[in-house]
Amino acid sequence: MAIIIVDNKSYTVDEKQNLLAACLGHGLNVPYFCWHPAMGSVGACRQCAVKQFKDDRDQTGRLVMSCMTPATNGARISIDDPEAKAFRASVIEWLMVNHPHDCPVCDEGGECHLQDMTVMTGHVYRRSRFPKRTHRNQDLGPFIRHEMNRCIQCYRCVRYYRDYAGGRDLNVFGSHDALYFGREQDGTLENEFSGNLVEICPTGVFTDKTFFHHYTRKWDLQSAQSICPHCSLGCNTTASERYGTLRRVTNRFNSQVNGYFLCDRGRFGYEYVNSDKRIKQVLIRPEGDRAKPAQPEVVPQALALAGDRLRQARGIVGIGSPRASLEANVALRSLVGPQQFYQGIDERERQLLSTILNILRTGPVPSASIHDAEQADAVLVLGPDLLNEAPRLALALLQSIRQQPMERVDELKIPQWDEAAVRNALQNRRGPLFLAGYQRTWFHAYATDSYFAAPDDVARLGFAVAGTIGQVAPSVPDLSREAKELTQRIAEALTHAQRPLIIAGTSGGSQATIEAAANVAWALHRQGKQPRLSFVLPEANSAGLALLGGGTLHDAFDSISQGKADTVIVLENDLYRRADQATVDAFFDKARTVIVIDSLEHPTAARADVLLPAATGPESDGTFVNQEGRAQRFYQVYIPQGAIAESWRWLKDLAHAQSAQTESGAGVAAWNTFDDAVSATATAAPELARVGEIAPPASFRLVGQKLPRQSERYSGRTSLLSHLTMHEPPPPVDHDSPLGFTMEGYRGSLPSPLISQFWAPGWNSIQAVNTYQDEVGGPLRDEMPGVRLLKPAVSNAPAWFTAIPRAFQPASQQWLLLPLSAVFGSDELSGRAPAIAERIVQPFLSLHPSDGARLGLEECSAIDLAWQGATYSLAVRFEPSTPVGTAGLSLVPEVSGVRVPAWINLFEAIKSEGKRRAA
Repeated sequence: MAIIIVDNKSYTVDEKQNLLAACLGHGLNVPYFCWHPAMGSVGACRQCAVKQFKDDRDQTGRLVMSCMTPATNGARISIDDPEAKAFRASVIEWLMVNHPHDCPVCDEGGECHLQDMTVMTGHVYRRSRFPKRTHRNQDLGPFIRHEMNRCIQCYRCVRYYRDYAGGRDLNVFGSHDALYFGREQDGTLENEFSGNLVEICPTGVFTDKTFFHHYTRKWDLQSAQSICPHCSLGCNTTASERYGTLRRVTNRFNSQVNGYFLCDRGRFGYEYVNSDKRIKQVLIRPEGDRAKPAQPEVVPQALALAGDRLRQARGIVGIGSPRASLEANVALRSLVGPQQFYQGIDERERQLLSTILNILRTGPVPSASIHDAEQADAVLVLGPDLLNEAPRLALALLQSIRQQPMERVDELKIPQWDEAAVRNALQNRRGPLFLAGYQRTWFHAYATDSYFAAPDDVARLGFAVAGTIGQVAPSVPDLSREAKELTQRIAEALTHAQRPLIIAGTSGGSQATIEAAANVAWALHRQGKQPRLSFVLPEANSAGLALLGGGTLHDAFDSISQGKADTVIVLENDLYRRADQATVDAFFDKARTVIVIDSLEHPTAARADVLLPAATGPESDGTFVNQEGRAQRFYQVYIPQGAIAESWRWLKDLAHAQSAQTESGAGVAAWNTFDDAVSATATAAPELARVGEIAPPASFRLVGQKLPRQSERYSGRTSLLSHLTMHEPPPPVDHDSPLGFTMEGYRGSLPSPLISQFWAPGWNSIQAVNTYQDEVGGPLRDEMPGVRLLKPAVSNAPAWFTAIPRAFQPASQQWLLLPLSAVFGSDELSGRAPAIAERIVQPFLSLHPSDGARLGLEECSAIDLAWQGATYSLAVRFEPSTPVGTAGLSLVPEVSGVRVPAWINLFEAIKSEGKRRAA
């Protein structure tokens, strides 16, 4: 630590910081533009100037840029020195010479970093009377609006997009004051993290185009903490509403999870909540008449009818969901009983999840957070396509490849925050990143080595690496020479690292790959390293569902087909995505009554006898458990209109309607508040005992007050009802959380899960998050980043996995059909958002060129593929990275019901239902 003197006051700071970060960390207002805590300093804007003095006798001093000056012990500076203030005022005046006077119509108005800095610097009058420089804006796709005339040339956008996120289609063109930040020509920004430009840009050059379609000023948004539902990483978001419409989602800082950034799916996929396919009414189908469509019914009569059918049921099957909250799944299990609760996933997925849980429970290696991944100094990925399955984790790995080369930076005594000097010292050096899988993306350009092979061969590579690192670990004797050489390189890189990371996942359906990843991590642990394991799971609450246990989907099918039960309750789950159509049709045909609780129309909802409209994540309170076993709370942003209710409340109402005849049903019937649901969840499984610690209970108050979801400048809703009354309607009463649906309440330091907006005096933009941290870039003050439910075992010697698969052998007539995930379209919810829908590619079949030749296909030809009782129209792509003997099927909405991996005879599948035809 170091002591610095700022305007004759002493402050204790981290000497590894620069003066700008040190001052901001103590709440001192120093204006800046080009600096960002995640990207370091380049000294481009000159806005953060302060006066530095040699000692207490120096009365003259010199101007320095605080972002480029280390916070050394004894440093003396002045922020308020007249010369420094005048210099900063002149800088902002230069920057504003060409800036348009369009704050009232700018999407960024009211949360603009440029506005904050202009006010902070005291620039209130424009002296320039010359014509302004103007630019033509570009169409950058469905996510981002472009207004180049607002640019102040801070370079943040290209530094983030190219240097931090790996994008290549955005750059700076021109020179001097004639700079243009954009693409070479109009076109959609290709990088999967382009949406962060909205928060990176300190002005309104890049703004959220989806927000523009239903724009509202920041201060009129009602907001609350939420969790992204579109993958298993559990990124923290702030969801914001106005007049019953979810208007936008922004990044919410969590030091252990997503930090400052989101992927585009998480940022722009929110509009599924506003979809015209939302289920908003209770629907009832006449009993015994599946031919008739369900008709709207009022809630009391619908519940009474559902209760009658439940009472008459021979047995009730409850099918849970990995996209439903923990509390909703526990409510269903409580209603039907643990023996009749089924996880709603197939046997293979349940087995993979069980294996992962056992590895994290019994092994000595902890799971890795996204923050851990950023700090890893060597990474081995076995199987998953991170860019499409877990994008935010891929972004973290782009930062991890800097860790090992930083040793050179430290040797040269270059501070790590000095980004320009660091990049000059590193040149293009990268740390070890090994990617093994079967789908190539642009992310592979950053890999030390890439290995494309079938899942069994990827697993064999992992086992071989483990056997090379730990001589007592099982080895793979029959590797090819190429694989042996790669194994040796990987083993050497991992053993020379101090914080190695091993990543595997469930998407390839390979149990062996997961076990191989565990062997590698355990072998490194025995070598005295500090390895971490990360497993990419299918959905937002896959880990939480696995912790609850229960039967598989096919167990549920058997229960109905064998007559053990005749009534089904399906919780937020489209079964047609999880089994073939014929099997699911037979299941529903056999069931006497089908009750579906869900938020969006889908084929399963269409088969419901009783359809209950469920609230989405932003409309409810709940808990998700992410892929590392971290339980996190999300809060209701607004109360939905009409009959829509949280799933656990519907299940409570069903228990009441059933007259609570069973002990289990009586349990959920007794729930009155969300805290009751949390208490019941804490007893549902041993690992869930701490879920009550995630966030404060509903009774939490500060100075006797609830905490507002709305800003102090909130405009209210009176005008909407002016044709009826001029009185402000009373706000809804929230019995389930410490938050209030109002602008009144306590405003001060809050527990981090309850912070609805980041705001501080003088800081209206997202940069206000700096004022919530004791150290800029570090955790929030009193941060509650969720509770990790899974801890490594004390044992240092778990039993090795020994079931090493045989080498993959292509078959003469069969191909192994493998899933190809897509960042846009593979998950169930985000594809309902119009902006995301524009980015979904047409379904395709990926083949190695030699396999394409065997089948007589041509690149970009179109085929009809008959498979599992359905026919799919696919484009053909030749991809050399696709392993010979396999075929990759893109998982987009048109093929969402296909169960893969699976073997398929492409000769028959293509010929039987459709002729090859030219595209």
